Amino acid sequence: MNRNPKSMLRLCLWMVCIFCFLGVVSLEAQPFTLERVMSAPFPSDLVVSPSGNKAAWVFNDQGKRNVWVAEGPDFKARQITFYTEDDGQELGSLRFSWDGNVLVFVRGGDRNNQGDSPNPTSDPRGAEQAVWAVRTTGGEPWMLGKGSNPQVSPKGDWVVFVRQGEFYKSPMDSTEKSSLLFNVRGSNSAPVWSPDGSRIAFVSYRDDHSYIGVYDVTKDILTWMAPGVDRDRLPVWSPDGRQVAFIRIPGIMVEPPTMKELYLPFALWVADAETGQGKQIWASPDSSGGFVQYYPAHPLMWGAGERLVFYSEHEGWMRLYSVSIKGGKVVCLTPGEYEVEDGCLSSDGKTVIFNSNREDMDRRHLWSVDVTGGNERRLTRGEGLEWRPVLSANGKDLFFLCSTAYQPASPAVMTLDGKGRRLLAPEAIPPDFPSRNLAQPQQVVFTAPDGLAIHGQLFLPRGAKRGDGRPAVIFMHGGPIRQMMLGWHMRGYYHNAYAMNQYLAAKGYVVLSVNYRSGLGYGRAFRTAPDQGPRGASEYQDIVAGAKYLQKRPEVDPEKIGLWGGSYGGYLTALGLARDSELFKAGVDLHGVHDWSLRARRRDGGGWNLSRDEETMRQAWESSPVADVRFWVSPVLFVHGDDDRNVDFIQTTDLVQRLRREGKAHVELLVFPDEVHGFLRHSRWLEVFQAAADFFDRFLATR
Repeated sequence: MNRNPKSMLRLCLWMVCIFCFLGVVSLEAQPFTLERVMSAPFPSDLVVSPSGNKAAWVFNDQGKRNVWVAEGPDFKARQITFYTEDDGQELGSLRFSWDGNVLVFVRGGDRNNQGDSPNPTSDPRGAEQAVWAVRTTGGEPWMLGKGSNPQVSPKGDWVVFVRQGEFYKSPMDSTEKSSLLFNVRGSNSAPVWSPDGSRIAFVSYRDDHSYIGVYDVTKDILTWMAPGVDRDRLPVWSPDGRQVAFIRIPGIMVEPPTMKELYLPFALWVADAETGQGKQIWASPDSSGGFVQYYPAHPLMWGAGERLVFYSEHEGWMRLYSVSIKGGKVVCLTPGEYEVEDGCLSSDGKTVIFNSNREDMDRRHLWSVDVTGGNERRLTRGEGLEWRPVLSANGKDLFFLCSTAYQPASPAVMTLDGKGRRLLAPEAIPPDFPSRNLAQPQQVVFTAPDGLAIHGQLFLPRGAKRGDGRPAVIFMHGGPIRQMMLGWHMRGYYHNAYAMNQYLAAKGYVVLSVNYRSGLGYGRAFRTAPDQGPRGASEYQDIVAGAKYLQKRPEVDPEKIGLWGGSYGGYLTALGLARDSELFKAGVDLHGVHDWSLRARRRDGGGWNLSRDEETMRQAWESSPVADVRFWVSPVLFVHGDDDRNVDFIQTTDLVQRLRREGKAHVELLVFPDEVHGFLRHSRWLEVFQAAADFFDRFLATR
């Protein structure tokens, strides 16, 4: 029988369309599960090769961490390591060889105070942190030695890394066993090779002060850069390798600083690498600028025209500045009421590329500006987020990480003029990832009792309407120096938390994520709001304000509001249940701080420079959940790993005993032997979130 070719073509096209439609329907008809919404790999450690046009990153794919690379001009991504277990062994600190043919990386986590590396599977053989190398074409990795923070020589023959405060060296091909580079007092870290590979600058910590040292590899000579009684850190080489710039902050005093002095003033210094003679280039006007020296990935950079590019907060916002090493006026590169985060220099040192929340407070976009100043140029826009920009050696291709409300974090590339944007490994996102079922978080702003404007992200379940009487949950981030976004987060911990908030919304909960005072994104005054944490818990009023906002929502049952959060968010969860069980009817507390006075005694000020006088300890106690445990009647689920290096496990053991003694609140526990603060195993996150959702179903939704 004869058939018309055009008719046959149309029939085939219709059949393809029908099958595609049925495939989409089939995928979307699958239930929204926690496993599906947490199935996408999380990218981190994005780097570019010093030559050529290669990028590399780490994918954490459901606990299996591996290195991926992509190379121009087609940028087809490929996996080059093949670790197959959800074993909780971290992978990062990627460094290319200078020809781009080898990648060096670290596998395993840092030791705790007892000298143990993280071993969340309780493997009887133990665990260790080591430096490895692998060819970018693939093949078996080889170990260079135990340690961390590897730095590859510009000559390409040696790798230097840190092991327990000392520097070790290993040939790139590992033909010799790693050996001690030199012997010097102090705990030494942060090695940086000079451009010609003849010297190494580093930081030597001496308890109450620190030095910048320069070690001459060929002459076996060590020179200290303008040594004094201060803490010197973050060495950066000049392009010609003759000078070293660094940041200086005051040395330790016997009397602890006040809250106002928690972040110290800092100065920029430049020293001659040969003689060690140095001079101060610029100093911050007061202590207000110092926080940013701890937060950005590269707080100090050496730009073209002998200009130092640095961050400071002394004018109220986290901004970029530049100053000539010869002195003169400091130029603010990013004026305006917005924050600047990660930045990088172009290969010629003339341009800074950075991510910022300019014009979009609860997202991040990419911008660029000349190191001499001028109008910033916006490189990305829209309703997504972009962060961690790195520019290729040829200066044409810009690599970065990105996400949206629906697309999980992914590596991407585009030209510097913003053209040709594409994801580097879209195939890594599973085909059944439920992007079409996710809620679009809405930006909401409500007012705290003292008049401060508080930002939040509201997740409404599909089909939510007036009179539903839905249960609601407030989520609080940790830190507290963090900020949740209107999309998938740039940190792995909060990428997981965003997935959990989406899962709760899919189950029918109204979710409000609150960016309470003391967090990032809204200026120094917001971050350093008075009376926070152990000095009065002022941020708690923002959580109560969030609850009052939810109670007025037409979809919400005002008698069904719960709390959940981790770390500092766990602290606020416990504080809400202790102070306001009538308002907060259930809570899930992940590794929270429950007694500030206990933390201050065990951790030398507890990270807040708290003195141990009676009045300070009394105020710290009264700012803690333990102070109001007698009023606590709401049910709670505590989750904690007993190898937590951030929040001592006793914070949970102590509070649970107090609640048991009171006998008023229902208490459930989920404890993980040998697990750390930010759970290292993907299976742990699934277990935690499933237990939390089940807990809310039993004690909040059916209340």
